[in-house]
Amino acid sequence: MSARAEACGSTGLAAAAGAWRRRIGTAGTVAAAALVACSPRPGGSAESPAPAAGAASDVPAVTLERRPCFGTCPVYTVAISQEGTIRFTGKHHVSHKGEATAAIPAARVDSLVAELEAGGYFELADDYVMGAPACGRYATDSPTVITSVTRDGRTKTIRHDYGCFEAPRALAQLERRIDEVAGTSRWTGR
Repeated sequence: MSARAEACGSTGLAAAAGAWRRRIGTAGTVAAAALVACSPRPGGSAESPAPAAGAASDVPAVTLERRPCFGTCPVYTVAISQEGTIRFTGKHHVSHKGEATAAIPAARVDSLVAELEAGGYFELADDYVMGAPACGRYATDSPTVITSVTRDGRTKTIRHDYGCFEAPRALAQLERRIDEVAGTSRWTGR
């Protein structure tokens, strides 16, 4: 383990904080120093021990974020990990505000990703937002949905403003399918 990884562990961090406190004397400066010391470096990440063999990864395979509209559109994010962990964060116009978790079988996640791929997700434009060539005519006050799908190490992200008349209908169907598999209706009330 490197010295930096050791210092960013709980024991090393406490020792470093003690040394800083004696030198500087303010807890706020200690916290700031610890955050800077252990935060990811540009172009890389903070060193940390590798996860134990067989440990479940929390890296999302599929994410969906529904942003506000001019009305009462639900505002939330949902992430589904490759192992099937679902993390929901409700923000506005949902029945459950805050965080919630659930789980589905990993095979169901694989099936969803395969379904999205078969539906052409990876071939769609990255942006269906005002001013983007794929948008076409545009109407204001509609919600935006941002999705991402990771498969075989490649990630595709699509920003879809519902005010774009030329966005393919299939994209909205794929977004609804993510909601269905994640079971977001239990938290949105819709």
